[in-house]
Amino acid sequence: MAADTGVSTAWEWPSPRQWESSDVLVFFKRGDWNAQRSAELGRFLGNGGGAVFIHWACEAGDEAPALAEVIGLASNARRTKYRHGLIDLDFEGRSPHPITRGFKRTRFHDESYWNLVGRVEGPQTLATAPEAGEHQPQFWVLESGAGRVFVSIPGHYSWTFDDPLFRTLLLRGIAWAAGQPVDRFNNLIEAGVELR
Repeated sequence: MAADTGVSTAWEWPSPRQWESSDVLVFFKRGDWNAQRSAELGRFLGNGGGAVFIHWACEAGDEAPALAEVIGLASNARRTKYRHGLIDLDFEGRSPHPITRGFKRTRFHDESYWNLVGRVEGPQTLATAPEAGEHQPQFWVLESGAGRVFVSIPGHYSWTFDDPLFRTLLLRGIAWAAGQPVDRFNNLIEAGVELR
């Protein structure tokens, strides 16, 4: 469905071949982060690779500071706050970014995180949600060496992935992280979705 695109899956961690042959890696599962894995991801990004972290993939426990060095912000479950429900996302008042083109505000029924480890000024925040009386980053990007990182905190519920607006953001984020035009996967936005 996406021309000149190959997809392979990894269990737990990418294989050496996947590290070598991938333009972008998408992480969805909480990883067992350690210094070696952070260094491996850092090398991949330093060589121009892209990484996408969806939802709980940003959880690293005590290794959250090391992961945050690579992706901007990370979760340590002992301190991270979260809420399930409607998330009102605000895309306005930020530097324009091709991933969020056309977005001002939207709402997803999912899970938000805040009180993350890392530097808010490091990554470029794309969207925030009001939590604990403050605007908390929920989508962000970071250019790391020659590589690019896109992070989406929403992505807890499977129905979120059926929302064409979420798919637009996610697929644009994947394309951007891979160094491709953000509209590269537009034909996948409505694939398999029953629009009402």
